[in-house]
Amino acid sequence: MLAESDRIYPKRPIVAVGALIYDESERKILLIKRANPPGRGKFSIPGGLVELGENIIDAVKREVREEVNIDCEVIGVISISNLVVRDREGNVRWHYVIIDFLVKPKSKSVKPQSDALEAVWVPIDEAMNLTLTSATRRLLEKFRAMLINKNIVKVDVENLIYS
Repeated sequence: MLAESDRIYPKRPIVAVGALIYDESERKILLIKRANPPGRGKFSIPGGLVELGENIIDAVKREVREEVNIDCEVIGVISISNLVVRDREGNVRWHYVIIDFLVKPKSKSVKPQSDALEAVWVPIDEAMNLTLTSATRRLLEKFRAMLINKNIVKVDVENLIYS
């Protein structure tokens, strides 16, 4: 696990994953209210850092279990974003590469864990009325357009491991 002190002014970009959990039968998404910064008290999707040596698909599934206590199936990639925040002197304070996945829940009975104050199933249009993180708002807007256009990239992650 990456120490908090290694996240600020990192030596290299940090890889993170997010899980947009979509229940197609009810056309609802699962959002969590964040318990910790950044975005404490705002709604977002479950997610977190990829651990050293971890496959990104396994990281998505782990984060979903850790935050809402359900298993899921990873369907496709929704977005890949590059988040860079600089300080007043122009130094890189944070740098994350975030891969957001569409996932299908294997259960709808969620239980928020320590990273989440609450978890709610909500239609996408209603979600836009919640206090969302700015990244989550952009992601949901992109996802709505993908649903209309049926344009979701299927996942085939090749796990290259050399000994």
